[in-house]
Amino acid sequence: MPSSVINKYHYFQETEVLRIIYQSGAVYDYIDVPAEIFERFKTVQSKGRFLNYVIKPKFKYKKVK
Repeated sequence: MPSSVINKYHYFQETEVLRIIYQSGAVYDYIDVPAEIFERFKTVQSKGRFLNYVIKPKFKYKKVK
């Protein structure tokens, strides 16, 4: 199911960076996200909810664009 918040995402396994491209066009990198968390993220029905309640509170992030 498409997300109303997230347009695309990419996980850089070698650096454990999860890049989120929002529907607005903003791009954020979430730092030191373990592969297990990314695997859970891929399978959840609501990626926006998972991002808000699991990833954002626990991992540092930086705006890329």
